[in-house]
Amino acid sequence: MINEQIRDKEVRLIGENGEQLGIMSAKEAMKLAEEAELDLVKIAPTAKPPVCKIVDYGKFRYEQARKEKEAKKKQKVVEVKEIRLSPNIDVNDLNTKMNAARKFLAKGDKVKITLRFRGREMAHMNASKHILDDFAEQLSDVAVVEKAPKVEGRSIGMVLAEKR
Repeated sequence: MINEQIRDKEVRLIGENGEQLGIMSAKEAMKLAEEAELDLVKIAPTAKPPVCKIVDYGKFRYEQARKEKEAKKKQKVVEVKEIRLSPNIDVNDLNTKMNAARKFLAKGDKVKITLRFRGREMAHMNASKHILDDFAEQLSDVAVVEKAPKVEGRSIGMVLAEKR
């Protein structure tokens, strides 16, 4: 909110150089802003009383946009990569999948391991659960189980995350 949009009776005012000018009525603060040929901007509306600052509004908006852009650059998006296995997977194929999972974890992504069952394999779901346990144990040096193995329809899924 800027200038006339500020309807509060009292505001805490901060000057154009960042100095505290104290608590005063919104009209007085507006007069001070007009004398400095700048805008009165409410920067902390939830405070008691609300905090307003005398600034050039265009410059204020530009600075805010720059700060947001800078914050956006620094944040990292964690992706969830999926690795699909079948119950009759061979040792070498399992090792290849483990190496892929290691790469994903090293990049900082989470890895979802899905053990998919088709047709007759559905009858032996419990017998194949050890594959996921072995997978997690082999990667225990770099990963921690975030979500334990759980049956989801025709598959069993589990999520691994990088060890901190």
